[in-house]
Amino acid sequence: MNRRGGDTVGFGPGGFALASVLLLTLTIPLAALARSTSLEALLQGLHHPLFWPAIALSVRTTLVSLTITVATGTPLAWWLATSGSRLARLSGVIVDLPIVIPPAVMGVALLQTFGRQGLFGPALERAAIRVSFTESAVLLAQVVVSAPFFVQAAANAFRRIDLDMLTVARTLGASRQVALFRVAVPIALPGLAVGASLAWARSLGEFGATLLFAGNRTGVTQTMPLAIFTALESDVHLAVVFSLVLAAMGAGLLLLLRVAPALLSAHRGDPRPPPSRSP
Repeated sequence: MNRRGGDTVGFGPGGFALASVLLLTLTIPLAALARSTSLEALLQGLHHPLFWPAIALSVRTTLVSLTITVATGTPLAWWLATSGSRLARLSGVIVDLPIVIPPAVMGVALLQTFGRQGLFGPALERAAIRVSFTESAVLLAQVVVSAPFFVQAAANAFRRIDLDMLTVARTLGASRQVALFRVAVPIALPGLAVGASLAWARSLGEFGATLLFAGNRTGVTQTMPLAIFTALESDVHLAVVFSLVLAAMGAGLLLLLRVAPALLSAHRGDPRPPPSRSP
């Protein structure tokens, strides 16, 4: 599709000025963050006692939470995409709720569910299982706040699939599961990859729900965002270094989102790569 018509139909100079204001608003804080430290301070920050326990916990828990999200969210997304029932529509609203509810509220909700005085608290205590203020609480908080991003993207990807292709695969002898994983999933794979990336990025940056439900225990529940919060109380420069590390990880993810669709298309031998999507 030729989109060069935008050169003749647009918002004009005023719209360009407004767009420039927003672009600068997004760019300047990151530039200010990058110039707020030196290479020497960056290297010193990487050797701080808070850094490696926090980054290790963040990477470990986000990868586990992403695995849980993809494993449980993919069938849910398929059901939401292919079912027109009222239950599916209601479930779609429930899935979207954590996006619009503040993370702190989700943290309190998790505490009222799995805490000692929560809904499942007495049963968990009788079984000698503790969830709140442990690494398991970090995982739960990350799954709750990040899963909607994957499910939304996956459902949208599945909705673009022509279901007649699955019918043809079934008539050729493929089982329902084989048709799903050999036809539907490969077609939706770029959308699934984007959703997984967005979910991972959201869980990596999770702060409010984790703080209230898991606490801020160094080496136990202190993820990188919580380490930034702790460092900010005593050393702003250290908080800047930690922030730059998270920003670099986010930039790397964005680059991957831009490059991956083109690489996938090249691997498939498509003449033109599909348009990339960014968060």
